Amino acid sequence: MNEFPMGKINWIGIRPLKGSPLHSIKKAAVDTVNGLNGDHYCGKSGKRQLTLINQEDLKEVAQTMGKNEIDPELTRRNVVFSGKKILPEGNALFRIGDEVIIKITGPCRPCKRMDENLGEGGEEAMKGRGGLTAKIVKDGYFSVGDEIFQLSDRSKES
Repeated sequence: MNEFPMGKINWIGIRPLKGSPLHSIKKAAVDTVNGLNGDHYCGKSGKRQLTLINQEDLKEVAQTMGKNEIDPELTRRNVVFSGKKILPEGNALFRIGDEVIIKITGPCRPCKRMDENLGEGGEEAMKGRGGLTAKIVKDGYFSVGDEIFQLSDRSKES
């Protein structure tokens, strides 16, 4: 497997109960059965065990809305990362930190809740910038500051 550096984790948040605010954490535990431990989605297998959003997308949303910045807690995404954009297509695999591997499962589309959280026009501002959903492929821990690498199997590229 080859690895390509993509960026780093800037922020991690969990929401213990559905509809409750996110709480910022420095280190997260994930596993293939439960997803992000401590999050209300914990134990619900599927394509949305982890949600991610690029810091640059948050900056663009803020500019679109005439704000200086967007608080990551308001986006209801679990992870904010900086670096290269990660595309939602192709079921790509990524390593976060030393051990966690995730598989991107698609875009994380914004909902009407973004109008409530970010202000009028929030949902529209986030269209195309709502982030990604992912499934956990390999258990482990990751922390704020950890790097993200895209994984590529050279044998499949031929």
